[in-house]
Amino acid sequence: MGSTARRRRWAALVGATALAVTATGALAGSAGAATNVDFPTHCIPPDIAGIPPIDGTTTAVITVDNASPTVGDTVTVTYEVVKPAANNPTAISLPADIMTPTGKVALGGAQTGSVTVAGPKKNDPVAGNAPFPGFTMTGTFTVTSPGAITLSPGDYNIHTSYILELDTPCTVTGGAAPVSETITAADTPQPNTRAIQLGSASGNPGDSVTVTGSNFTPGATVTLAGRSGASQTADTATVTATAAGAISGALTVNDKTTTGVVAYEGSSWSSDLGAGPATYTVIDNTPVPPNSQKLNTTVTAGSLSMTQDGDTVDLSAVEFGKGGPSTGALNTVTVQDFRGGPAGWSLVGKVTDFTAPGAKIDAGQLSWTPACATKAGSLSTCQAGSSGTVGSSGATLASAPNGTVTGGEFTADAQLSLNVPAFTPPGSYSGVLTLTLS
Repeated sequence: MGSTARRRRWAALVGATALAVTATGALAGSAGAATNVDFPTHCIPPDIAGIPPIDGTTTAVITVDNASPTVGDTVTVTYEVVKPAANNPTAISLPADIMTPTGKVALGGAQTGSVTVAGPKKNDPVAGNAPFPGFTMTGTFTVTSPGAITLSPGDYNIHTSYILELDTPCTVTGGAAPVSETITAADTPQPNTRAIQLGSASGNPGDSVTVTGSNFTPGATVTLAGRSGASQTADTATVTATAAGAISGALTVNDKTTTGVVAYEGSSWSSDLGAGPATYTVIDNTPVPPNSQKLNTTVTAGSLSMTQDGDTVDLSAVEFGKGGPSTGALNTVTVQDFRGGPAGWSLVGKVTDFTAPGAKIDAGQLSWTPACATKAGSLSTCQAGSSGTVGSSGATLASAPNGTVTGGEFTADAQLSLNVPAFTPPGSYSGVLTLTLS
């Protein structure tokens, strides 16, 4: 190898190593009040590069996909380089996609430990003496403790694949890095396992129905009560739970509008401390007065259904070489819940890969921001799903919770964004978004 070629090879090695050392920064995500933080960093280039250790300042930010998780939830953490510490120190341009970053995010507060994060082998080309690009790393952790959990940037390593496979480890110096993000985890709610059974499903006005139950608080006073739809009737009785949490008693049902029976602890009905309603019907045996006619009618249960305003969405175009978001709006979906029962519903979407001849964009690149509206007079209230990735595994567009009586009419929409990678081959790409209502 000639002297000129050797100099070029070493200059390229120096540039690539400097890129790995100085392109430190913040990690970005999508939720929470994340803060950019600066912290001192000590980076050791590979010996072959002939560069001494570099002590500089890293600017980083950490974000999460869920700032209010519950114990047991999985939280996605993103560690993004926001502002590299230096420029390319050589006049030689560096190629794209030579950097593979990995690192740690330190947990503190209610939960300690670290989160391993990694980034893709992807970076833009760097011109000679130009600023280095930033990069992101992501990872996940499971919440194990309730309370405030802090997240701080930790050590990281940059692996470069340019001429040689090289590592540049960078460590946080001067103590721990400042806190960039804080999340508040809620404790896992204890399930309500109280249950009741009725001795009969119907009776005449004034008849007594036997109520038995289990899993109530031992020794608690339990109220038995009739329900007319979502309202409690005047028919009540009290029993005392045994040491095993069992109850047994009788409730006299006089109200002809009764639709069910409940049992609960405390001064008033609570779904957390109660059971039921168990269905109960009062058979109206009141004699028809002379010269009168008794008129009966029936309200039949309907179905859970949905319609949509169209079956095609044209997303905005993205320029080759630049990439970025291809955006649009989901056709409005109308949900009708005319079942007349206690069940809620969920509307979930899944998407296929976006394909073109000989190329594709992964389904995981599609994200949405859902919205949901409830028609006036509906018994249920529609809840929009969380913003984020749709992908092939699916995500919730909208839902309505279970309740004593549910039903109504609702509309669901979403703003769509397909992240098109830079230099995606030109062409028309199509994917299929399938909505499932259950």
